[in-house]
Amino acid sequence: MTRTEGYLLNNRQSEAQERFDAFATLFDPTTFRHLERFGIGPGWRCWEVGAGGTSVVSWLAKKVGPTGKVVATDIDTSRLTPAARPPVAVRVHDVGAEEPPGEGFDLVHARLVLVHVPDRERALESMIKALRPGGHLLIEDADPALQPLTSPDEHGPEERLANRLRQGFRELLAERGADLSYGRTLPRLLREAGLRRVEADAYFPVASPACTALESATIRQIREQLVTAGIATDEDIDRHLANIAAGDMDLATAPMISAWGRKA
Repeated sequence: MTRTEGYLLNNRQSEAQERFDAFATLFDPTTFRHLERFGIGPGWRCWEVGAGGTSVVSWLAKKVGPTGKVVATDIDTSRLTPAARPPVAVRVHDVGAEEPPGEGFDLVHARLVLVHVPDRERALESMIKALRPGGHLLIEDADPALQPLTSPDEHGPEERLANRLRQGFRELLAERGADLSYGRTLPRLLREAGLRRVEADAYFPVASPACTALESATIRQIREQLVTAGIATDEDIDRHLANIAAGDMDLATAPMISAWGRKA
């Protein structure tokens, strides 16, 4: 397929905040558990890549305190304004195209970012370059190809429709350059980049209110693209949204794979 320019999930759309809230509910506990094990504390210098929303940025700011620093970057920082006060510095930045916004970071973290970045190799090199020797890198990304269904228990027409729309969503992502198998490659990529003590795990929510909220917001956000591409009709989407609202389906997300290591 020919790559389509432009990010499919625009942060300025009204549904974006709903998606950020759902991601925070689903994934913040896993992210914070990993960050805690690094011993993060007062005075640390952190780079939050592709921050999107404020939940991780605000958590980091509390941990590093007034003597630390958190640089929060994204190509669209419109949702980061509430966090833009010391020790947080917010910057517009493209991790796949620009030099890192500083060096000597104790921690660099990116969640659900690199899968969407066309030049993922350059982005990863930039993040590692920004670390001090001994600094920690934590990359967390989805692997939609590892578990492609929104309804793993496909036992009725409602679930089949949900999974057809999820397949369409994946096609739209792939057209825009997303690597739907990227998450599983992270441990190898970190080792090949020279990081030490590389480990990884995965978190796979199968059913929760946050999964339901995420599905509803995502479908509403990409509705026009689904219809324009001929993947679904407005009637299909209305029926799926009604099925979601009924609350009778178990809706899942793609597994999020977390991989971490230390710079030599």
